Order: sequence, then C-alpha cells, then structure tokens
Amino acid sequence: MTAVSPVVKPVSQMRLAPGSTVNVNDISWEEFESILQELGEKRSLRVAYSKSTLEIMVPLPEHKKSKDLILDIVKILLKIAGKSYEPFGSTTFKRENIAGVEPDACFYIQNYQSNDRSSQTGTK
Repeated sequence: MTAVSPVVKPVSQMRLAPGSTVNVNDISWEEFESILQELGEKRSLRVAYSKSTLEIMVPLPEHKKSKDLILDIVKILLKIAGKSYEPFGSTTFKRENIAGVEPDACFYIQNYQSNDRSSQTGTK
C-alpha cells in the first residue's frame, strides 16, 4: 500500500474563474483566520465560513453593477428616512469559532452617533 501525502498550497495561489465557488470542509477557525491573513485585504474574491466549511467565491464582473445599484438605493432610502450613516466597503464580520462573512459593502447606521463607535467598527 502506498502512502498518500496531502497537497499543500497557499490559498492565495488558487486561480479561480469569475463566477466560481469552491467549498472546503473541515477547516478550523484558526485555519480560517490564517487564510484571511494570507489573502490580505485587497482581493476580488469573497470568503465565508460556517460550521467548519470555508466557501471561496469569485464574483462575476456584472456583480459590481448590481452591488452599486443596491448601494445607491440604500443610500437614497437612508436619506429619505433622515438617517445618518457611515458607509463601509467590504469587511469581514466574525463570530469567533462559529462564522465569518464578507458583504460587498455595509453601513453603520443604528448607533452612528454613539461615542464608542470606533471600538465597535475596529477603527480609531
């Protein structure tokens, strides 16, 4: 019987076509954090983590058009409602050891004016 060694390559070396999705099972939280660090902040792909499964998705070029349209609609609705907000681009939201998701964009709305906003958003 021949022993089989696992192939180990950095995730950043994966080349996925736009519209592709890859799911990897049995990923620990520590591995997820390591993958996020390896990929860095400036990237076109999106990752999600839930129940030890990592999903890597590369949006299609048309995705940006839809995203921009939805962002514009949200901003108009917030303006009509008289709500103050702070827009954020893509960011990673994590619930340690449980899940991590990356929206294309998000808004800080509910406690926009609170003094402790910097500690909640990770900015100073």
